[in-house]
Amino acid sequence: MSRRLSQHVAASALWLLFAAATAAAAPEGVQLPEYREFRLDNGALLVLMERRDVPLVSFNASMRGGVIAEPDTLNGVAALTAELLEKGSGMRNAREFAETVAAVGGVIEVSSGLESIVVSGEFMSRDAELMTDLLADMLRAPALENAEFEKVKLRAIQSVSAARDSDPRGLISTYANAFVFGDHHYGRSYNGSESSLERIGHEDVLQFYADNFGADRLQLTIVGDFDSAAMKAKLERRLGDWQPAKSAAPRVAAPAAARGGRIYLVDKPDATQTYFWIGNIGVSHGDPDTAAIDLVNTLFGGRFTSMLNTALRVESGLTYGARSTLARHTQPGTVAMVSYTANETTIEAIDMALSLLEKLRAEGIDETALRSGKSYRKGLFPLEFETNSQLAAALGRLKFYSQPDTVVNDYTRQIDAVSEESAGAAIARVYPAREDLVFVVIGHGEDIREDLEKYGAITETPISAPRFTP
Repeated sequence: MSRRLSQHVAASALWLLFAAATAAAAPEGVQLPEYREFRLDNGALLVLMERRDVPLVSFNASMRGGVIAEPDTLNGVAALTAELLEKGSGMRNAREFAETVAAVGGVIEVSSGLESIVVSGEFMSRDAELMTDLLADMLRAPALENAEFEKVKLRAIQSVSAARDSDPRGLISTYANAFVFGDHHYGRSYNGSESSLERIGHEDVLQFYADNFGADRLQLTIVGDFDSAAMKAKLERRLGDWQPAKSAAPRVAAPAAARGGRIYLVDKPDATQTYFWIGNIGVSHGDPDTAAIDLVNTLFGGRFTSMLNTALRVESGLTYGARSTLARHTQPGTVAMVSYTANETTIEAIDMALSLLEKLRAEGIDETALRSGKSYRKGLFPLEFETNSQLAAALGRLKFYSQPDTVVNDYTRQIDAVSEESAGAAIARVYPAREDLVFVVIGHGEDIREDLEKYGAITETPISAPRFTP
């Protein structure tokens, strides 16, 4: 392990040199280019930004809903519906749709998230008419054929089962959400579980689409080489007579913090490593202390030289990676420390993570570390707004969460303004005290169960169970 670790350290060091050089060369701050915003009579929001430097047009179309709009017993129906949007629409079947996109070198992708289903893509500007036609067909007239549904459903079930059997790192946050949020909408899996997917029939997908797709749910951002007036006219022709969705957009209440001192042990008998998630409820999009929170998270566990990764990976060799995560939604998501280690070093690694959190809460961030973190964030931030696709996604997020342009335009200034005191206040508010932590652990129960008891009461489930809830 130590030889491989040294190789990883060397590779990461090269990446850091590149990132530092890029950061040094990058201009400070970002100012969003000018854009125009329109609200159609049917409620659809259009955001148009012209950029004529390259002959490309990118789009980001968000349909409010996603996982939080699913019926309680049909977790996964949003993801299945999203995938089916690409399997034929309008007069084209699945093969014809894919061939039409590929023939002009276009790209269309669909993803289902917690609070929305997003269709994004990019085409040559000469094919903007085709792009709007394909997008309108996907949103308004998807085929949603039963034969394609059966294929998509089977693959979804197999994918979840395969993740349980192989590397469960991708599932740790899903188990954590189920345990921390409980019955709250945010506790659902983005893709469903085997048991919930099995319950979903073709008629459920048709109903979900009918209830949740409509003009009043649509927010469409387009960035690139086009004329705004002409693009608006195209979109009005294709989308202007689209009716509202049958149901109102879902709203969720703020989740309560989970009771600390509890452990969710997911027993994986063949595991040679233990995967752990330690945290609780954090903050939402638009938090007034976003800059301070981002900066603290970068220094604590958001970059290779962070406190967590330095201690658990570089100095001790307990893991190949350790990080702190912030999941932010309309309502508060989670804040957590996440890592993995060999079975025999499970407690050592968890104790080290806990001691680092205690140090962060007790000592805060000093001025030297703040300067380093500020340079890092200010250097990388402009790189998030370079391409048409990045700008379309960024504008989409701003509008989805009803945030002003100053969230982007003033971000660098806000980072510069973070002090030891404001960083300390963010730490105290966002990062839980030891007694408020919830532990989610995937590993070989027989090897680690008894040792884990010192952290609190254990709730256990086998990883073979076709669900994520206890």
